[in-house]
Amino acid sequence: MALTEEYLRYLEVDRRYSPNTIATYRRTYATFPGIETAGREAVEEWWNSHTDKAPTTRRNEIAAVRSFYKWCRIWEHRGPTDDPTHRITTPRVGKRLPRPIGREDLHRVLASTEGPLRRAICLGAYGGLRVDEAAALDWADIDRETSRIYIRGKGDKDRAVGLSPLLLDSLLPDTGGNVVRAGEPPWSANLLQQKVNAAIRAAGVDGTFHKLRSRFATVALASTGNLLAVSRALGHSSPATTAIYAATSDSDLDLIADAVTR
Repeated sequence: MALTEEYLRYLEVDRRYSPNTIATYRRTYATFPGIETAGREAVEEWWNSHTDKAPTTRRNEIAAVRSFYKWCRIWEHRGPTDDPTHRITTPRVGKRLPRPIGREDLHRVLASTEGPLRRAICLGAYGGLRVDEAAALDWADIDRETSRIYIRGKGDKDRAVGLSPLLLDSLLPDTGGNVVRAGEPPWSANLLQQKVNAAIRAAGVDGTFHKLRSRFATVALASTGNLLAVSRALGHSSPATTAIYAATSDSDLDLIADAVTR
């Protein structure tokens, strides 16, 4: 097995990286033949050949390459100080606000889907689950008595999220086993993401599974104003990660908009 594939498997199995991140890393490595043995000059030549790409893309690419070389050093595939990227400066990227899927668009998607895809979409929009969490969810992790879903998320950390009657109804019947697949063997996170994203596009909506989770975060913050609680529900390691959703759910913006038009 190639070192890059071994590393990607490590990210998927041990680190539980999202399918999107793994796909991004894989695409990056495909643009860099010889990455496993490249020296500083080869890495810088590859980097300089990508100047036509957007800063966000370049930032993601160098992060993927640096992460791979760090792993190589830890596992002694390279020397302990052999970092051929050390002279490369990461591009600065402006702050971008999340753009969650809208209410009407969500209802349109739900009206055009059923079965596993509809259950997965509800878990993202009404439970705030990541796609890998939705793919792996088992009925044993759902406590109907306390209205809680227990999730093992990033960093092998457990968290609980509320189970609304609407979300429960969308998941029933309780088949035991995998929730999304109604007891059948689970799909991989990558496959589920592909299927959900395709279903969203087929409904004529510009969105992704991640935008379902963004909707959960935005609506939850707008309704509660409780940054810490929403951060816990999302499984964020820091409330600072959650705070970006506050910008799109800030009720003061509505007050300003109303005031200036009077």
